[in-house]
Amino acid sequence: MDQKIRGIFCDLLGEEKVLTEEPMSRHTTFRIGGPADYFLIPDTWEEIRAILKICDAQGIPFFILGNGSNLLVSDRGFSGAVIQLYRNMGELRVEGTRITASCGALLSAISAAARNASLTGLEFAGGIPGTLGGAVVMNAGAYGGEMKDVLTRVKVMTREGEILDLPACDLEMGYRTSIIKKAGYLVLEAEMELKEGDPEEIRRVMKDLMEQRSSKQPLEYPSAGSTFKRPEGYFAGKLIMDCGLRGHRVGGAQVSEKHCGFVINTGDATAEDVRRLMEYVSERVQKEFGVSLEPEIKFLGEF
Repeated sequence: MDQKIRGIFCDLLGEEKVLTEEPMSRHTTFRIGGPADYFLIPDTWEEIRAILKICDAQGIPFFILGNGSNLLVSDRGFSGAVIQLYRNMGELRVEGTRITASCGALLSAISAAARNASLTGLEFAGGIPGTLGGAVVMNAGAYGGEMKDVLTRVKVMTREGEILDLPACDLEMGYRTSIIKKAGYLVLEAEMELKEGDPEEIRRVMKDLMEQRSSKQPLEYPSAGSTFKRPEGYFAGKLIMDCGLRGHRVGGAQVSEKHCGFVINTGDATAEDVRRLMEYVSERVQKEFGVSLEPEIKFLGEF
C-alpha cells in the first residue's frame, strides 16, 4: 500500500470510503480472503470512471466486487484496488412492468420488488445471493430461469471509462457468460421487462423455490454457491457424489454432505484448503468419468 496513492483515492472519495489492508474475508460469502491494498466505495459513475483512470495511470490492478457471493480470495489477499459496487449503488425503481436497477442491487431485493408489484418473471432470482451487476455478467440463473429471459437493456462502462447502452440482443448471453464478461465491461445499470401476474401465485412460487433451496443447499455454512459449472450432459454434484466424495475434507474446506456441488467453509477454511479440495475433486471426476469440471467461482489474488 502506497500512502501517496491512498491520498489520491481519499481526495476523490473521502477518507471514509477508502480502506487499506482491508481483510477480504469480511466481504465474501465464503468468509475467506487476505487483505486488499485498497478497498474503494464509490457512490457515482463519475467516481468509478475517476478510479479507473487513477488505476490505469498508476499501474494498479483492480477488481469489481458486489457482495462477494461467487468469489474465492487468496490468503495473501489482493495487490491492487477492490472497487465495491454494492449497497452504495443499490437503487431500483419499478415503472409499470419495467424494473430498472443499479449494479449493486441484490437480486433478492429486485425479486421482492417485482413480487410486491405483482410482476412475474423474476421468481427464480429470489434466493440468489448476488448483485445485479454480477448476475448480468454471468447470466445468473436458477430453477429454469436466467437473467437473459428478462433483460432488455444494460448500461456498462468500458475499462477506458466510456459508457455504452447495450440492448439485450447484443449481450450474447449464454450459460454463465455474456459479451460483458468477454469484453471486461463494468455493469452500471440494467433494465428488465416483466409481466403482470397473480400476486398470490408469485408468492407461492417464490416460497416454494426458497423451501427447495433451503432443503437442498448448505445455506447454514459459508460458501460461494455452486463450486463448478454444470458439464454438458451431466450434473457436477452427482459426479462428485458418485466418486464417493460427499463430506470429503481438506483442512476446513469440505464437500457439502447436503449437496455435493458445494464446497463449504466449516469454520476455519483457508483459500488454499478450498483450492486443494477443488483440485482433488476435479482430478477424481476426470479419472472416474473422463469429465472436466470447470470452476464456477472466481479466484482473486495469487494461489
